[in-house]
Amino acid sequence: MRFMIVDDDEVIRTMLSDIIEDYDLGEIAGEADNGSLIDTALLERKKIDILVIDMLMPIRDGVQTVKSIKADFTGKIIMLSQVENKEMIGNAYSLGVDYYITKPINRNEVVSVIRAVSEHMQLKNLVHNIEKNLHTALRSNNSAEIANTIRHTPLPLTIRQKGEMMLTEMGIGGEKGCKDLLDILQFLQKQEQETLLQKDFPSLKIIFTKIAEAKLGQENTIEIQKEYKALEQRLRRTIFQALVNLASMGIIDYANPKFEEYAAKFFDFTEVRKIMLTLESNEKVNMSQIHINSKKFIKVLFMEAKKD
Repeated sequence: MRFMIVDDDEVIRTMLSDIIEDYDLGEIAGEADNGSLIDTALLERKKIDILVIDMLMPIRDGVQTVKSIKADFTGKIIMLSQVENKEMIGNAYSLGVDYYITKPINRNEVVSVIRAVSEHMQLKNLVHNIEKNLHTALRSNNSAEIANTIRHTPLPLTIRQKGEMMLTEMGIGGEKGCKDLLDILQFLQKQEQETLLQKDFPSLKIIFTKIAEAKLGQENTIEIQKEYKALEQRLRRTIFQALVNLASMGIIDYANPKFEEYAAKFFDFTEVRKIMLTLESNEKVNMSQIHINSKKFIKVLFMEAKKD
């Protein structure tokens, strides 16, 4: 992966460069100290895969820069900021930011996010190549070529990979609850293979308990209860952030493909609309005022991830 780092703080740029190089995450192809130095021509010329950009900078900030390049830039965007306001984060995602890292920089978080972004890009490229190869073979109407294409086509995406793609599209691929959701997908898939899950979707209590037991072992009763509660809260916060992100997308562009695809499918649209109205009024979005239907979100995620 080739990186462009844009931040007015030279120390931050150096830290990020060191992390990327130390963990062999890719190559630093360029740096800049403000967004006015960045355009799509430069990113294309340097073959940038991932743009890491600060939100608040002099001359031209990260938000303005993302707006100016997003229509033509095909790579991924990671935004940095000390701002932890949910509405601002949601707005950043709605503009096309793929991940969000809060300052001060945490080495482990940076490594985790960059790896997640890289994996997501690889998955999208894999899907694109599969579709391209099959389309070419079918157009040729040559049975031998079709057979050869199928033999050399990579294995289908796993349910975890499909789930990760959807969660990333909703802007929560970097949230702590994302891994929990992916673990739940794998658990549900295993349950479906072993039982008639489609006739009786398990309760959240069963799901959360099983995930906690898998992590801690069945003997640690007290720790399992603590993990159960922590898991429940992580998921609520993560799902709420997805709701805020989608609502922000809908405000900016009601025809946004991500908004159309996920908002009504994963959430009660009255709750989506409530968030949109709150954001439009510049009021603070409060999770306690919204009904978070975790079971619906998990069930829809599972059903969508199972699709061929």
